[in-house]
Amino acid sequence: MPIDASKVESPGWWLQRLGKKLLDEVDDAVDADGETEPGLETLRRFAENKAPLPKVPGVDPREARDWMRDARTNWTSLVIDSPVERMHVDGFRFGTPDSNAKDATKGDSDANRVWQENALDADADLIHYGALSQRRSFALVERGDDGRPVITHETPRQVAVEHEQGNRRRLAAGLKLWRDDWTGDTRATLWTPEKIYDFVTKTQRPQFSGSAASLRSWDAFTLPNTADGERANDLDMVPLVPFINRRNRRISGFAEHEDVLTIQNRINLSLINLIAAMKYGAFRQRYASGLEVDEDPITGQKLQPYKLDIKSLWTSGDPETKFGEFAATDLKPYVSAVQAAVQDLAAISRTPPHYLIGAVVNVSGDALKAAETGLISKVRDRQRTFGESWEQTMRLAFRVLGDEAKATAFHAETIWRDPESRSVSELADAAVKKEAAGVPWRQRMEDMGYTPTQIARMEVDRAEDAINAQAVADATAPKVTNLDDARAKRDQRPVIGRGDSDPVAA
Repeated sequence: MPIDASKVESPGWWLQRLGKKLLDEVDDAVDADGETEPGLETLRRFAENKAPLPKVPGVDPREARDWMRDARTNWTSLVIDSPVERMHVDGFRFGTPDSNAKDATKGDSDANRVWQENALDADADLIHYGALSQRRSFALVERGDDGRPVITHETPRQVAVEHEQGNRRRLAAGLKLWRDDWTGDTRATLWTPEKIYDFVTKTQRPQFSGSAASLRSWDAFTLPNTADGERANDLDMVPLVPFINRRNRRISGFAEHEDVLTIQNRINLSLINLIAAMKYGAFRQRYASGLEVDEDPITGQKLQPYKLDIKSLWTSGDPETKFGEFAATDLKPYVSAVQAAVQDLAAISRTPPHYLIGAVVNVSGDALKAAETGLISKVRDRQRTFGESWEQTMRLAFRVLGDEAKATAFHAETIWRDPESRSVSELADAAVKKEAAGVPWRQRMEDMGYTPTQIARMEVDRAEDAINAQAVADATAPKVTNLDDARAKRDQRPVIGRGDSDPVAA
């Protein structure tokens, strides 16, 4: 039965509107200024070193396609990977106005459990990479079979959302469109704050005009214990959280490498020209003048009098014959063109030059740190934006658990790992100076890079050491001999973190 799409904000109307919005962004489009805006497919191809081959005058791409592919060097992937590898979430704080000051500084154990249950130590990087490489990504929060929240990474190639008019923080609807590999059908799930709708079509590549009164190829997908593919949304809100990259450039998102695609094309052209010069112009061409060349008696074509061979010597019985050679093509201009383009790419993307060039000789630590200043600033900017999205994701997870206090806790804070590289001696020296300035011990440990889990464990260990130290000074004081209970309590303290191989606290 066709899906009615004529009524505004009806399920069919949302399916058509969001479906068209999703599919229109896949391919390149021409904007109002006449410029080509890359689609998601183009952004993906550049990130995977599959940029289109440029046209080189005098070179037939059908004959040179293989070596032209080899000439491409993928700098755009480094532009994406450089910030992603410095974005790691260590935990969350859910301090509320009713929380005491001490609890407000600690990581949240419930948030840590949700994080670990969903393997987000690994999958969070997928969300960050997806946002940087595809303009945005999404976290979908649903209720699992055991009643616990399930958080999954979703891509803009399958998901589209629409915000409420005049409110960029609240979603009016969300759609996921995907291919069911088991049945070959195309499935769609639509979320509104009140209902969840499921649709199905036999069409492998569905199209949406955006103005059709009905969707004839679509039908409701009926699940067990549901009627007409419709069920209640017990979260009372769309369970999708957008992670939008560089919203200041474009409200819908701007990929990390989107403004250096033309530079990447320039680099590829320069490299292909370099390889072509190496293949066709680097070899010194020989010539002979005043030489009679025999002809093939059958075809009448000139015969090659000499064969290029390192073991052969060219001779002629005619004293008027002269031999010579042309100069080889100078490759330095081609190399300089590549280097200039790489420098432009580094400046625009704020990628440290030594990441791209890979040559670090007699460079001081201060110089390297200064070179990474732009990258660190960029990472901190992304952390501020994505931190809000992670906090909303956790609030949705607590809504699934029925914890209304944390589901509405807008004092939540994402604890990010420090993106700046510092040596152990630098961290320890800073901790000593902060202690003299009166900075609390827990804050100093966090500044040294320890996770909330490690800090909680160290608190227990410090208490044990203090008791045993007092026992040495006072023989009548009880010694701690059985630490099982203390360590059991210690191990219950959260949060997301690294292993035990981190530097020892000063």
